Amino acid sequence: MNTAEVLVAGLEREGVEYVFGLPGEENEATMFALRDSDITFVPVRHEQGAAFMADVYGRLTGDAGVCLSTLGPGATNLLTGVADANLDKAPLVAITGQGSLESLHVESHQKLDVVDMFAPVTKWNAQISDPGIVHESVRKAFKTAEYEKPGATHLELPEDVAYEDCEVEPMESRGRVRRPEPDVPSLDRVRDLLGDADRPIVIAGNGAVRTDASEDLRAFVGKYDLPVAATYMGKGAVSDADDHSLLTLDSGDHEEASDAIKSADLVITVGYDIAEHDPADWNPDADTTIVHVDSEPAEVYEHYNPDVEVVSDIAAAVRELDACCEEIDADFETDWYDDLREHILDDVSHDHESGDPFTVERVLPVLREAMADDDVLISDVGSHKMAIAQNYPTYEPNTCIVSNGLASMGISVPGGLAADLAVDSNVVAATGDGGFMMNAAEIETATRVGCGYTILLFRDDEYRLITEEQVEHRGEHFGTELSNPDFQTFAESFGIEAYRPGDWDELAEALDEAVPSDEVSLVEVVLE
Repeated sequence: MNTAEVLVAGLEREGVEYVFGLPGEENEATMFALRDSDITFVPVRHEQGAAFMADVYGRLTGDAGVCLSTLGPGATNLLTGVADANLDKAPLVAITGQGSLESLHVESHQKLDVVDMFAPVTKWNAQISDPGIVHESVRKAFKTAEYEKPGATHLELPEDVAYEDCEVEPMESRGRVRRPEPDVPSLDRVRDLLGDADRPIVIAGNGAVRTDASEDLRAFVGKYDLPVAATYMGKGAVSDADDHSLLTLDSGDHEEASDAIKSADLVITVGYDIAEHDPADWNPDADTTIVHVDSEPAEVYEHYNPDVEVVSDIAAAVRELDACCEEIDADFETDWYDDLREHILDDVSHDHESGDPFTVERVLPVLREAMADDDVLISDVGSHKMAIAQNYPTYEPNTCIVSNGLASMGISVPGGLAADLAVDSNVVAATGDGGFMMNAAEIETATRVGCGYTILLFRDDEYRLITEEQVEHRGEHFGTELSNPDFQTFAESFGIEAYRPGDWDELAEALDEAVPSDEVSLVEVVLE
């Protein structure tokens, strides 16, 4: 085999089912190795779409999604999606082509230092400069991308090395590296803090969902009647139907979830990264007593300086917290947050009258009614994302995917494709008109691959989130207005069903028809 064939054989050993990408001259050897493999190559319309597909696929499955491009502009187009995966802690392996080694010392066509360019947005990346290291490089790329905390890795394969004879065999994939159990001294300190607490509260972050700690967390908060507020990426770790849920941080107009944290005398964060939500919002005076439970130590930050850090397997740590509470015979106050939950539920309930115009907040209950508990909603970035994060009740982990590390627009249409390949549930990709147009071409990819999911398109003819922020800051806005095509005609040009409901009954009918469909469809909601 040549080097490219060994690389692809290594992907097969890692259990890769799909590679999302674009062909190019410099990755030709890899392309034909993929053709002869058991892996499905998904040709996309833009490399950013490929990276977003790998990003969402990795986040939903826990297995690294794989994206492929050629050198130069192909690699630069991948960059945003790779960075998004890295900041959202989604496992991803990016593979790029490169010119021959003999040309890299001079200025040459489309030549960029891709390895150097990917360094800030990956956990690890390298050039495969010799056939003898391809097996180790592939294994390291997947091992590094998938172990806690997961993220992105990158491999560059020069075209001359790709064609060289290769004597090595792909390495066998191994089980994931597991974090250890929590250490006894840290647990002793946590036990003391719990013994002194009357009003502990839990913040559920991305890690609680990502590491499958949800079941243990639900048992813990239920047993001791602890309130839970989730980050945007921790939605579903504890069901929002549970009386202990305060939904998400900054829920509604009055920020009761943050107020609840300020009223607590102990905050236990579970799988929380400060990139998800600035702790200054709920710990403005930097005086909150905090227990940090995560797979890595906390970032050093004035407003997030935990008293105790339990660095271990997250689910195991939650089980030990449960045991700590039993040891001290915990008797926490259990009614102090009831009114707060009622206020939150009132804030996020947006009932409509028959003549009311469409708003994202009013549409979300109709969408929730059309979706089962385990159906998956992929949110793009914009004003609708804020509404979804705060107002869309989420009942199961990993069923509301919000990009919140890099928070990149354009993720939902390609992300919906990847989600449809990754899960058996129905998928809805919610997007604004700004984010939609960034990667709308991937509708063609989705129809060609045979995917079935619903694109819920909120049209307001502007970058509304930025409009709102500019108006708040300056009393006026500039550079945020858009014009749009006829989205219904645009969607139908791809051969997909398109709806433009004119009233609430038509919206409910459109969603009831589109969401369970096995075809790609678009529902355009024109906002007031």
